Amino acid sequence: MTNADTKQHIETRLHPQPGSDSRSTSQRTWRYAVAGLSASLVGLGLARFSYTPLIPALIAARWFSASDVVYLGAANLAGYLAGALAARAVASRIGAVPALRAMMLLATLSFFASSAPVSFTWFFAWRFLSGLTGGIIMVLAASVILPHTSPARRGIVGGVIFAGVGLGVAASGTLVPLLLQQGLQQSWYGLGALSAVLTLASWWNWPADAKGNAAPSHQAKPHRASSAARALLLQYGLNAVALVPHMVFIVDFVARGLGQGIAAGSHYWVLYGLGAIVGPLVTGHLGDRSGFGPALRAAFLIEAAAVLLPTVSTAPVSLIVSSVVVGAFTPGIVPLVLGRIHELLPHSAEQQRATWSHATTSFALFQAAAAYGFSWIYAQTGGDYLVQFGLGGAAVVLALAIDLALALTTRKA
Repeated sequence: MTNADTKQHIETRLHPQPGSDSRSTSQRTWRYAVAGLSASLVGLGLARFSYTPLIPALIAARWFSASDVVYLGAANLAGYLAGALAARAVASRIGAVPALRAMMLLATLSFFASSAPVSFTWFFAWRFLSGLTGGIIMVLAASVILPHTSPARRGIVGGVIFAGVGLGVAASGTLVPLLLQQGLQQSWYGLGALSAVLTLASWWNWPADAKGNAAPSHQAKPHRASSAARALLLQYGLNAVALVPHMVFIVDFVARGLGQGIAAGSHYWVLYGLGAIVGPLVTGHLGDRSGFGPALRAAFLIEAAAVLLPTVSTAPVSLIVSSVVVGAFTPGIVPLVLGRIHELLPHSAEQQRATWSHATTSFALFQAAAAYGFSWIYAQTGGDYLVQFGLGGAAVVLALAIDLALALTTRKA
């Protein structure tokens, strides 16, 4: 066998042609998807969302003041923005898969480093770094895995990847109250141990040739984005604003705002997490079936109602519906936006990756600005939570209005 024949044989084994071994290809696809799920679980589900049910305990233990705790939560979102901006550069230097592994390790380390209130600056730095890991994972995980996925399955595979966010929310809401019985420091240790196990379990399940999928950003050819693509970036950013009130305040709203205690607040966080587990699977499937444009428009409408619901009623049933639905769309919006990008840019994988990176940056920028802005408003209004929910609802209503206006303009043209 010649060298050329040997090379072709190896490439055929690594990249079988469609139909040559469909079962093996499907198994690899789902193995990659589970690796992506683990990454989003560690870098987003745990590194970001496990902090929310810890907020009342941090205040009660007097590690930090109530206002400091809120700003520390926003530090994670600022780190997420930095990660989204840096992701493609990091991938071009060390490869996408090594970057993903490194970020999972860094997220794990951040839990152990947060186990003692050394100082506000120390805690702020580690909350920032935990956010950075989430931003890089958000940009790279899908772009590594989806090129190995058939177009008909991209919605549901994307849903599996980002279901890790919901699993992290549910796990943190379930585990944190149990861990807190052992102590606040032990809670951080427990989250770090879980993150370490997930990092190890996913280590060898990434695509072997993923480095080639992360083209250096300077090699991307400049292109003029369509009006629909530019509008999508803005809509995704506004959607990020809408999610902030529940992500940052829902547990504290129930625990202290309504006076129901930490345990009750954690119950709603578990419901939020259960919604977040199912959400991306449902939205991804609907996107595959009905098209991502119509599915995204419906998502904005339903999400707006759910975000605004606490301003109308704080009855248990209202808070349950609001928590589950907003939880579902927290990661559920992601496969819809990813799928919409592929619809708008069907013939250029590099433009798809670049646009997804820009979308993640838009999301992170709007989310960080909203987190700091809402924290300031929270302090200025003396802890009025309902203002936050009202502003969040208005943001997603604006996203829907932009989508409808663009649709009407396109029809007239």
